[in-house]
Amino acid sequence: MKTPLERLYNGIIKENPTFVLMLGMCPTLAVTTAAVNGLGMGLSTMVVLALSNLMISLLRRIIPDSVRMPAYIVIVASFVTVVQLLMQAFVGSLYDTLGIYIPLIVVNCIILGRAESYASKNPPIASLFDGIGMGLGFTGALTILGALRELIGNGTVFGLRLIPADFTVPIFVLAPGAFFVLAALTALQNKLKAPSATNRKDKKSCTACGGCTACQGGEEDDR
Repeated sequence: MKTPLERLYNGIIKENPTFVLMLGMCPTLAVTTAAVNGLGMGLSTMVVLALSNLMISLLRRIIPDSVRMPAYIVIVASFVTVVQLLMQAFVGSLYDTLGIYIPLIVVNCIILGRAESYASKNPPIASLFDGIGMGLGFTGALTILGALRELIGNGTVFGLRLIPADFTVPIFVLAPGAFFVLAALTALQNKLKAPSATNRKDKKSCTACGGCTACQGGEEDDR
């Protein structure tokens, strides 16, 4: 699957990094205390993922296999630094809220997983849209989690009051709330038989690594 629409569909639905592959759980659980936090973290990750995928694909014939992981980390770290400085300059309040999780995008397993399993083996345009698709899937998942936690815990969504404060459950904006909401959404996926890491019928498929070609026999190596 290498057309732009196929790559977008793959990242948003078929191999959603949060709800299907269960990757990037640290920021998913930590920053989703509000919808705006999830949206900001997701979009930041999407920008880094798309640009790093594009750059790694462009350099895939130049980077030696023996140093590919250090090279990927340097590329990702460069884009993370740019995003971090832009956020600090233009959205300071969001930057302060997300804190350490912005620089930690460098070691996000979604980004390194797509670099290794897809961008290093496929053309630049397909890799770019793969990064955008995965990033949109991650952004959507974090925004949904953040919105639900904010609604139940504070009675608001994006700061708009929807539920009176007397009817809120504050634990949902604390650490345990992230696990409660993620567990409920995963249970709903299983009930609806939607794709998820816990109900895949194809046991031979490896989702933990982001869909490597060795496990799926999948995408052609275009190097």
